[in-house]
Amino acid sequence: MSDSTCPLCAATGGALVFQGEKFRVIRAMEAGFPAFYRVVWTAHVAEFSDLDPSDRVLCMAAVCAVEQALREHLQPTKINLAALGNVVAHLHWHVIARFDWDSHFPAPVWSAPQRPVDSAAVAALAARLEDVDGTIERALSEMRAAW
Repeated sequence: MSDSTCPLCAATGGALVFQGEKFRVIRAMEAGFPAFYRVVWTAHVAEFSDLDPSDRVLCMAAVCAVEQALREHLQPTKINLAALGNVVAHLHWHVIARFDWDSHFPAPVWSAPQRPVDSAAVAALAARLEDVDGTIERALSEMRAAW
């Protein structure tokens, strides 16, 4: 089921990293946060508990695969995971690599900045994301055989 008024149903929502039957992974285009990914469930459901138990396991496995790729390639200070859905009531998980130099750290990315954006650090990080994307795509493709 999809909702034509939902931005996550109507568009990919970023750079497509992986597309499966039940979910996709995109790299969001969030200014100042190049390592900001979303795991977007395909069916238009609002809450994690709307999924049946096996789909909950699959969804969290995808979130973990994204987190592991970010940790492996980028060694962030912290990974933030969030499934808020306050603005878009379509199940999606934010998986965000955070660094002590980022403009908002240690506060959430949605809060007020703590310091100016370090453009050089952001650009250097962005240059490494093709490898992250490849690792995510390979890990999820390998997992697909088990689904």
